[in-house]
Amino acid sequence: MKIASQMAVVTDSTSIDDLPEAVLSTVIAAISDVRSRNSAALVCRKWCRLERATRTALMLRGNLRDIFMVPSCFHSISHLDLSLISPWGYPLTSACDPGFIVAILRRAFPSITSLTLYARNPYTITLVAPLWPNLKHVKLVRWHQRPQIAAVGDELKILFSLCEQLTSLDLSLFYCWTDDVLPTLESYPSVACNLTHLNLLNPSFSDGFRSHEIIGITGACPNLQDFRAACLFDPRYIGFIDDEALVAISTNCPKLAVLHLAETSALSNARANLEDEVQTPENSRISASTLIEMFSGLPLLEELVFDICNIIRDSGPALEALKSKCPKLKSLKLGQFHGISLPVESKLDGVALCQGLESLSISSAGDLSDMGLIAIGRGCCALAKIEVHGCENITIKGMRTLASLLHKTLKEVKISSCKHLGASATLRALEPIQDRIKKLHFDCIWDSTEDIDDTDEAEDLDQYQSDVRYRSLKQSEEHHRRSTISCPTRKKRRISYDLSENGHCGSSLRTWDKLQSLSIWIPVGQLLTPLASAGIEKVPNLEEITIKVEGDCRELSKPVEREFGLSSLLNYPKLSRMNFDCSDTIGYAHTAPSGQMDLSLWERFHLIGIGHLNLRELDYWPPQDRDVNQRSLSLPAAGLLQECIGLRKLFIHGTTHEHFMMFLLRIPNLRDVQLREDYYPAPENDMSTEMRADSCSRFEAALNERHIPD
Repeated sequence: MKIASQMAVVTDSTSIDDLPEAVLSTVIAAISDVRSRNSAALVCRKWCRLERATRTALMLRGNLRDIFMVPSCFHSISHLDLSLISPWGYPLTSACDPGFIVAILRRAFPSITSLTLYARNPYTITLVAPLWPNLKHVKLVRWHQRPQIAAVGDELKILFSLCEQLTSLDLSLFYCWTDDVLPTLESYPSVACNLTHLNLLNPSFSDGFRSHEIIGITGACPNLQDFRAACLFDPRYIGFIDDEALVAISTNCPKLAVLHLAETSALSNARANLEDEVQTPENSRISASTLIEMFSGLPLLEELVFDICNIIRDSGPALEALKSKCPKLKSLKLGQFHGISLPVESKLDGVALCQGLESLSISSAGDLSDMGLIAIGRGCCALAKIEVHGCENITIKGMRTLASLLHKTLKEVKISSCKHLGASATLRALEPIQDRIKKLHFDCIWDSTEDIDDTDEAEDLDQYQSDVRYRSLKQSEEHHRRSTISCPTRKKRRISYDLSENGHCGSSLRTWDKLQSLSIWIPVGQLLTPLASAGIEKVPNLEEITIKVEGDCRELSKPVEREFGLSSLLNYPKLSRMNFDCSDTIGYAHTAPSGQMDLSLWERFHLIGIGHLNLRELDYWPPQDRDVNQRSLSLPAAGLLQECIGLRKLFIHGTTHEHFMMFLLRIPNLRDVQLREDYYPAPENDMSTEMRADSCSRFEAALNERHIPD
């Protein structure tokens, strides 16, 4: 008994600290989340030492003048991000002694193989790239205008000449020309041949890459495994992407696992008004037979994005070929594809035959109906994520049936720009998975046509359910057998098109237990207050929300209500992070005409009530006056933001006056603030009354001098 008692005491006193240091180091090294790593470093000295020794990625956001304070204890850092050094957008070469900066970085981080750099001018690349000759991955960032260079491609040629072991290049946020890429690859064929990842999906390109450029790029990089490019598909322009270019991609790069091809206009976040008359786009020159030939040459493909602005008709046979030609395909995004799913009775076709898909995004599929969506739910039984954008024929009936069919796997849903799926309709359609979904996006369209009596809607849905059952049960037993065993991971069962849970349509308790991230789009001038009543009232675990406000304020009069409705978010007790994006809200930065409001008053309208929320992190994009290329935080906005007393991090994606920033010093726990003019093109020189490098440094000095209570 005594021995047992002693063993019990020993067992009770055992903790994680008793693990061998090698094991504990492996456990801490497996933590990928930055916040969790930071928390682990605060446990004790031993954990702090092990966390520093195992951290592999680091982002520097300090002021350039304090570069001497860069820590030298992170010996295992292999990825370094220098794109957000403060003052944002200023090159490293603007320092008094660039050579001193080079020496500090080389001593602190000797083993860098992956680098993200804000390269405002070519000299920045010349200064930094030689520090780490073993660089394999480089991401260049530049939101400012491309500087005047003697010859096209000179900046990239400097990089290629200094980084001969380069295998990955990311130019998705680098303001340059399409003409800069191909000459560089042709000038350094050995480096181009070693590239396995090339990201050219840049929204700053005016037109995108043309056919001969895509053929040349893929021909110079035969070992690519990940290729992303903004392309010109419009047949009205000379050199548009044609059948020859698509076939060349699969012929030149047969090892591709990820392929993204998109129009530059498709990369823009701006959206058309649903009430505006939309012109039908022209047909593309891409045929289904070409797509089949292309897919046949890419047997290793796992992720495919084909987002264009011209209609590809009769694409069903090509999408059916994906099942056999690309058996590893897990993620698919299609824009302007017609014939995606056109089932006849119970026979599946098109993309519905791709049973291995886990993520599917469909944009502007003009002929996709509810029955086609249901067929996708029947066939793609492993879907965990689905996005539907601009599909006018989709209704609550088809989306609700899809949710019912995929209720065991579906975790992430995005529905936008669908004429018949406003806020209330979307949330009612997703009721079958409301206790499982983790990430959700929808449009806050408070349409009067959605105010339907629950009884009438239930009768309508029941009638639709009966119609679907009638059509499916009329099929032969052989068709039923094929439908039920089409997904080998599921048990054999009879297809059920139950449009509601527990046999009824409505639910008095709409609790979204697992929803952690919510994203909404709302037109400018509309209110946020109906959000809870639309069906999203009980979300106990919501941690992050993204709000996108878009529209032209110049076409609107002064709102009747005083505030936008951020106070209504108090219903979500765990909400701590917010992305509030008004960058596509356009108005007058200065004096507005009589009867209208300038952007400062619109900012006050949108931000009233934000101080009531218990936010810890906030990313805010101020509205913009595009006529003067100004996106600036106004005085009312600064005054309202200072009321967020719980804020720890604040990133303002624009500029502002220095004395407006001083308002933010009244937030007691604020530790991390940065201004970022990350929009094309970022202003070259701020106005004399707005933030400059000295102004930013003075604010950061005042912020760092404060005592943080915790």
